[in-house]
Amino acid sequence: MTQGLLVADGERTREDSSAGQAERAVVDVAVGVLMQGEAFLLTSRPEGKVYAGYWEFPGGKLEAGESVEQALRRELQEELGITIGPAQVWKTQMVDYPHALVRLHFCKVWDWQGELQMREAQSHAWQTLPVAVVPVLPGTLPVLAWLAQERGFSGPTHA
Repeated sequence: MTQGLLVADGERTREDSSAGQAERAVVDVAVGVLMQGEAFLLTSRPEGKVYAGYWEFPGGKLEAGESVEQALRRELQEELGITIGPAQVWKTQMVDYPHALVRLHFCKVWDWQGELQMREAQSHAWQTLPVAVVPVLPGTLPVLAWLAQERGFSGPTHA
């Protein structure tokens, strides 16, 4: 299910703002929503990356010729040292960040092997609603709302 466009930090200038939004290149990103019962894994963005220190669901850009599942499998192995079982897209969200226009392909992941290793010196936290970690990346907020809706959770989804 594809959601509408989310504009993150709308007051900030967009890179390549000379091109209209429709002309900006879309970056496809595979994102893993790792689930353990009611808990889900969030990781912090590493130093040196845009939005460093913000909390998000792990994943990364699709490379040429990769499917979402292939990219997610590669990214979670590279970032977390785990091998995931089957994954399929749960929801898709377009996010207009100042640095990029991204299409986030969120996949729930219930099955994986290996111990979590933070290979990019990021932090990780198993969370439930409402999440306690801050700040949360704007593209992560819709996922928290979707999880809350699925669970009938009516309170705030994040601190």
